[in-house]
Amino acid sequence: MAAYLKPLCLALIGLASSATAERQSLFPLGAARTSAVLAGVPERRGVSASPSLFAGTSGTSFFAPLPDRPDAPQSALPGRSPAARLLSLIAQAEAGHAGYDAVQYGARVRPGKLPTQMTLGEIYAWISATPGQPHAIGRYQFIPATLRDLAARKGLGSDTQFTPAVQDQLALVLLHNAGLNSFQSGDMSRETFMRNLARIWAGLPLPSGQSYYEGYAGNRAAMSWGDFESGIARIFPTSG
Repeated sequence: MAAYLKPLCLALIGLASSATAERQSLFPLGAARTSAVLAGVPERRGVSASPSLFAGTSGTSFFAPLPDRPDAPQSALPGRSPAARLLSLIAQAEAGHAGYDAVQYGARVRPGKLPTQMTLGEIYAWISATPGQPHAIGRYQFIPATLRDLAARKGLGSDTQFTPAVQDQLALVLLHNAGLNSFQSGDMSRETFMRNLARIWAGLPLPSGQSYYEGYAGNRAAMSWGDFESGIARIFPTSG
């Protein structure tokens, strides 16, 4: 559902938000820095925004219905790789069944096409043309500042289509910024890695069971700490 702030154990820096109805990334992406990607997660100073949480139950979903499509886009990552499984776990809390075509429910003016059918340039144009609303988009609910930063880091131009493969590629940067390599090598504890992830994605819990952004614009964790921990343990049984 949308991504953000404060120093991770790895190091995070701030990037100020100017929008009042949308949470912008406070952190420029750097070598050892990460940026919250979830739209709808307000700044600690309090920015009004719509919830980023996907409830996942009929009648309570925070994502508006999307046009029917016979074949939903699939991940381009090896399905059973640890990274792919971790991203699927995160997507459960962030995008729900809409997956790669998820658009933040609070967006009153939605894109004219499904996200995976749009280019980055078309997404940027939609963002520019619809100020004052949240713009989290895709399976990992990238907000504008984070999307631009990640795309620039990966050298992706405006004509790049926002495919599942591109979305996965951008999300992988955030995983590594959160300490994936250090966690897998045993240099970072499981709890620290999980906390880092929870500071990026609002749908993931802290040990308290609450979202790092609990209570801001209706945000709350979409799973318990126990479920989060057991999910990580299944994916990385020998790490942490």
